[in-house]
Amino acid sequence: MNDMINSGALNLASMAFSLLVLVIGLVVWFFVNRASVKANEQIALLEALLEQQKRQTVLLRRICEANEPEQQVEEAPAQSQKDEDDGFIRLVAER
Repeated sequence: MNDMINSGALNLASMAFSLLVLVIGLVVWFFVNRASVKANEQIALLEALLEQQKRQTVLLRRICEANEPEQQVEEAPAQSQKDEDDGFIRLVAER
């Protein structure tokens, strides 16, 4: 009779321990799953941001290319004027 009482208590303790391990496992799973979902959301947002930045880069390149010929035309005479001035200085003998 005493063995029956002890084994019943042991079974009850074993079930309580198993239930406790199950609850702890579910809590850990909940937090890991929640962190994973947040990480996936952040990755999706970062990918969307990357796409927007790529589009902005393409637009900026188009704008720069559209303005580039005007700047080169203005810079070319200034560059040649500087080359001519340097050429004249080179012809003068140093003392």
